Amino acid sequence: MISFIVRAVFAAAGLWIAAHVFHLVSYDTLTHLLIAALLLGLVNAIIRPILVVLTLPFTIITLGLFLLVINGLMILLVAHFVPGFHVHGQHGGLISAIVAAVIVSFTSWVGHAIVAPREERRW
Repeated sequence: MISFIVRAVFAAAGLWIAAHVFHLVSYDTLTHLLIAALLLGLVNAIIRPILVVLTLPFTIITLGLFLLVINGLMILLVAHFVPGFHVHGQHGGLISAIVAAVIVSFTSWVGHAIVAPREERRW
């Protein structure tokens, strides 16, 4: 449970950075941002693995780049369900969501590198 909360905090930090660096991602209040981060953690734990397995041929053909699209779709799904979290842009906001997903992934990776003990690091 602590691990999930830590991941949600880093996801919230990533969403916050994405919203301040990339103007097409926005949130109304800090509460909406935290709810979006918690929901993103749940979506990444439940729905994302199913999509990764179902789209494995596309992922193999694109040498893994299709995973960026899946991550962007997860952020769009969160934006659909959290009324105070918004993703705007072309193609229904998919490109903006992919950019936000890259920022959130990088933030989570850095946070995990700082917080996780050396034995748990997978790189």
